[in-house]
Amino acid sequence: MTETLIAGLYREGEPVADTKAPAGDIASKWTTRQFDAALVNPANRRKLSVIIVGTGLAGASAGATLGEAGYQVKSFCYQDSPRRAHSIAAQGGINAAKNYKGDGDSTHRLFYDTVKGGDYRSRETNVYRLAEVSADIIDQCVAQGVPFAREYGGLLDNRSFGGVQVSRTFYARGQTGQQLLIGAYQALERQIAAGTVEMFARHEMLELVVVDGKARGIIARDMVTGEIETHMADAVVLASGGYGNVFYLSTNAMGCNVTASWRAHRKGAYFGNPCYTQIHPTCIPQAGEHQSKLTLMSESLRNDGRIWVPKKEEDCDKNPQEIPEEDRDYYLERIYPGFGNLVPRDIASRQAKNMCDEGRGVGPAVDGVRRGVYLDFADAISRLGEDAVRNKYGNLFDMYERITGENPYAVPMRIYPAVHYTMGGLWVDYDLESTIPGLFVTGEANFSDHGANRLGASALMQGLADGYFVLPNTIRDYLAKGPFTPVAEDDPAVVEAQQEVQARVERLMSVNGTRSVDSYHKALGKIMWEKCGMERSEEGLREAIEEIRALRHDFWSNVRVLGDPMGLNQSLEKAGRVADFFELGELMCVDALHRRESCGGHFRAESQTEDGEALRHDDEYAYVAAWEWGGDDEAPILHKEDLVYEHIELKQRSYK
Repeated sequence: MTETLIAGLYREGEPVADTKAPAGDIASKWTTRQFDAALVNPANRRKLSVIIVGTGLAGASAGATLGEAGYQVKSFCYQDSPRRAHSIAAQGGINAAKNYKGDGDSTHRLFYDTVKGGDYRSRETNVYRLAEVSADIIDQCVAQGVPFAREYGGLLDNRSFGGVQVSRTFYARGQTGQQLLIGAYQALERQIAAGTVEMFARHEMLELVVVDGKARGIIARDMVTGEIETHMADAVVLASGGYGNVFYLSTNAMGCNVTASWRAHRKGAYFGNPCYTQIHPTCIPQAGEHQSKLTLMSESLRNDGRIWVPKKEEDCDKNPQEIPEEDRDYYLERIYPGFGNLVPRDIASRQAKNMCDEGRGVGPAVDGVRRGVYLDFADAISRLGEDAVRNKYGNLFDMYERITGENPYAVPMRIYPAVHYTMGGLWVDYDLESTIPGLFVTGEANFSDHGANRLGASALMQGLADGYFVLPNTIRDYLAKGPFTPVAEDDPAVVEAQQEVQARVERLMSVNGTRSVDSYHKALGKIMWEKCGMERSEEGLREAIEEIRALRHDFWSNVRVLGDPMGLNQSLEKAGRVADFFELGELMCVDALHRRESCGGHFRAESQTEDGEALRHDDEYAYVAAWEWGGDDEAPILHKEDLVYEHIELKQRSYK
């Protein structure tokens, strides 16, 4: 490890590498790994236990599959039902290389599009496996009864999403996440009824228990009674989602948080690419200062909607229907004629910001700036008819009208980018195992598949691929090393974890300051959005780090947590999550500062082409940044995993 601080902020440690992916041709690696992984016979599975934290697509599918295989599974979620996991909010669709449209799709093309879409910062082996199993996901979900849209003849329908030139996205109107989650949920409930899965709803993981260097359990708080509980197992799976709520305003449910992952990070799990955040271009703009959440409008709308702003700033106040065609700037079609309105999310988002920064944004001003562009369906309604548009997007249009009071069939929607998904997460190898043996991480909680920018309709694909097909085949290689020595609740490592949780709760309750938890969260979010959002600079990131440190110090001196720790206490829940967001936010800024390149949705002002496009530096930054916790008030340690591209040529992205 480097003894001296680099840039005054971090140290550099030894490189890290994925040692689990087999050698040989990339198309045979997954088949080889499945065969090489040790087996566990059915009688022994009944003696092995697994804890799964999270019940979204990744967690519910993993719980159902492992339970059906015969393992003893404990499943945890902080919601009152697994069916309320945030996966339910996904709208537009799920990718799969089925080539139903006969338009040239294939496993390799999905692999290529995903690596290119991630701006060449993904690991080839993991992404190829994802593309390989994608077709199986659709078969699995159809067998469960997921009501995918179908063509007139009864075949499953597809549509396009940003960053690709084929139709590979399967969908259920604008409710795809909900329908897929119901499928996984009913499979999970079947195993609960069968007795292989024990469900713990309204429980929040607050600490990971590591015994002799291996993950062996969690400490959780019963959110109804306030009781601190200890749960032990032979392995732990985190499927707890992403951390976009560090920005306060995001498309995530307000309960989404980083605590499960962050507690594991503090216990030794490396955190990969924390600064990689996806900004979604198609969200309802912020309406005012007192808003606590933003609403996603599915990217599928970009199939038929045309995005534009007025050419002249003085037209921004006008009714859009009064602006003639020649005075409209369909800027994505103008700048990127090859992909038009279906450019990847990061490019569409950045150009929307550029239009608004030029003073050509539309809608009400927030903080003196109009942050909105038009998404116009007039052409589609004229071409297809209102009924056809209603059949494709009706529930999305209804949602927009309920929120804004505007009829999108009559006037263009207004949209603006918002924080949506996080590509960073706990570092995992090919087996989805973290740097802590026995701790596996699935779905959005890991870093592995999407590089610096996630293509649309890939999150649902990864969550179900990990849960149904990947984890059940890789975790058995670890569990085959059992039986594992039982860990007593009075084991020193368990007692220490229990005491850490109790001390943290008591500390939060005892500050008794004057400022609300939400006010701190909002202040942190503003720093993150302005200085570690769509555009970053060295000066801004250094300022952000200092501001976050000062805000965190004030939080621990002046926060007021209401209520009592024993019993239902949402103020306490929020306080613990925001405390972790402070530490994560600082690491995100350090990670963004060290990566002096524009990559995916992460535009460094110091690194751009002559025409203002993102400029990558493969000679310096073609690696995964895997961060190790350095200790309280100590610098984090950077471990680099070199990204080697053998099947895809590294080149600057172009969608023109």
